Amino acid sequence: MAQLSQTRIPCTLMRGGTSRGPFFLTSDLPSDVPLRDRVLLAVMGSPDPRQINGIGGADPLTSKVAVISSSHKRGIDVDYLFAQVSVDRPLVDVTPNCGNMLAAVGPFAIEQRLVAPSDPVTPVKIHMVNTGNIAVAHVPTADGEVVYEGDVTIAGVPGTAAGIRIDFLDTAGSVCGALLPTGRVRDQIDGIDATLIDNGMPVVVLRAADFGKSGHETPAELDADKRFKQRLEEVRIRAGERMGLGDVRSKVVPKMTLVARASAGGDLATRTFIPHKCHAAIGVLGAVSVGTACVMPGSVAFEVVRPQPGAIKRLSVEHPSGEFSLEIEIDETSGRELKVIRSSLIRTARALFRGDVLVPSSIWDGSTSKPPLAISSAMDHTR
Repeated sequence: MAQLSQTRIPCTLMRGGTSRGPFFLTSDLPSDVPLRDRVLLAVMGSPDPRQINGIGGADPLTSKVAVISSSHKRGIDVDYLFAQVSVDRPLVDVTPNCGNMLAAVGPFAIEQRLVAPSDPVTPVKIHMVNTGNIAVAHVPTADGEVVYEGDVTIAGVPGTAAGIRIDFLDTAGSVCGALLPTGRVRDQIDGIDATLIDNGMPVVVLRAADFGKSGHETPAELDADKRFKQRLEEVRIRAGERMGLGDVRSKVVPKMTLVARASAGGDLATRTFIPHKCHAAIGVLGAVSVGTACVMPGSVAFEVVRPQPGAIKRLSVEHPSGEFSLEIEIDETSGRELKVIRSSLIRTARALFRGDVLVPSSIWDGSTSKPPLAISSAMDHTR
């Protein structure tokens, strides 16, 4: 029998928040990590600036992958491995989480019958394999099916959809091992004040004014300033070392966020780099980390926001496409060190199509042994 020239892999293309990418069951991909990464590069069409030979969208926000399985962890429904596939380099990075893609994990898990629906809302408890943290997605359901239509709008996505509330539990130090990896609320890097923080995503928070910027420039304007971008990268490399991330030249963390006074009724304005291109909005977990800095006395962001007192802080984070609303609950009795109990936000998601994505059989013929149902920790492959 002639060998097929392409291998079929079942997948669902989904939008999660302001990101998009294919969702796979773990059992449908090779268990060998280097082979799996080669398959994902072929799926997305990387490396190529247009990703013309794959299904990637030629942008970091649309070159993302989610790999899902039932979880063997007690009290957890599913394991979620996130992979950021570089557009123009042969790189698959599983170091960070992605909170936008996370919004689609619950709907995917329900539709794949990994989680039994319970009307009118199905809570899906998710283990984020990349960092070991837990999130709970509250997915609208009716008659045993996911409800996608609703009246919620999020900046960066046209139209309305059903809202999915996501609660992040104990995400402090998800990648770096501590909420403040250096042990300080404020550091100086090459004479620039910075708050190095990790509450779900390693982020370097900086004043826009320290780079000669207003913080209200368009992403295109910021990306066009090569001298500024070079300076920002120099700070990022030094910050990455201080955060315990090693040499970050080939990593997508830490993210860099410039903050400034709000201009559209929010609490602060942000411009985030992911890490070499200015984000059209702001990532979910990046927003959580920046929001946490906003409620941390002494941080670079705190002086911009000056949040109201109380254990529950509500923040509106402005970004180039609109705003991002957060709710952060803190323990005010924990002494000098800030303790975050919960970070919550509302996202939307939608399944776009289901079927098979095709990769050349010369890359993978589909015959490699399948992995176990639960995803083992990806941390061994991130350093």
